[in-house]
Amino acid sequence: MMVHIPNVLSKAQVKSLRLALDSAEWVDGNETSGAQAALAKRNLQVRENSAARRDGAQAVLDALGKSALFFSAALPLRIFPPLFNRYEAGQAFDSHVDNAVRFSGDERVRTDLSATLFLSEPEEYEGGELAIEDTYGAHEVKLPAGDLILYPASSVHQVLAIGSGARLAAFFWIQSMIRDDAQRALLLNLDSTIQNLSKRIGQGDPQIVTLTGIYHNLLRQWAET
Repeated sequence: MMVHIPNVLSKAQVKSLRLALDSAEWVDGNETSGAQAALAKRNLQVRENSAARRDGAQAVLDALGKSALFFSAALPLRIFPPLFNRYEAGQAFDSHVDNAVRFSGDERVRTDLSATLFLSEPEEYEGGELAIEDTYGAHEVKLPAGDLILYPASSVHQVLAIGSGARLAAFFWIQSMIRDDAQRALLLNLDSTIQNLSKRIGQGDPQIVTLTGIYHNLLRQWAET
């Protein structure tokens, strides 16, 4: 399941974050790669242990905490603090699958979901689409700055080569309370149905009460703690 989450960051927040990243220390992206990814990855990243990365990651996490759609789609248990990358002309990240587990300090994060938060507008660069393969085929994603794409970390994906310009993004992984992608999709669809119906017939309607009970019972049954 892929989910497009618009306006995670406002345009003003994107501008502020990019100003901070402009003065950050950028290093070879393979500083955070596993052995397999290092063969395919050609980009730059903000140094992982830098203040710029920590401050930027906190800004993204704060914004995610205000996104109802992100919570509903991801049902996050743990979030690996966001990293920041930059692709310039000729750079790309060939087809790969993300590591199953990431380490944040002493904490292990199972990577159920991958997320890319775009920080450059589509017209700022040529190429650079995030290409994701799933059971329904291949999808190329290139979103407005401030928008996020959420997708299973088990998907084969790549960043296509940049022809010109530069592509900035935040990327991170989520360990969900619901490990199974099909179960997460069902819960998201059910929650969306509840929200849409509530606007039409009111939260106190018996149908809403029944559907809400079903949602929470499924969440209680499937959730990992």
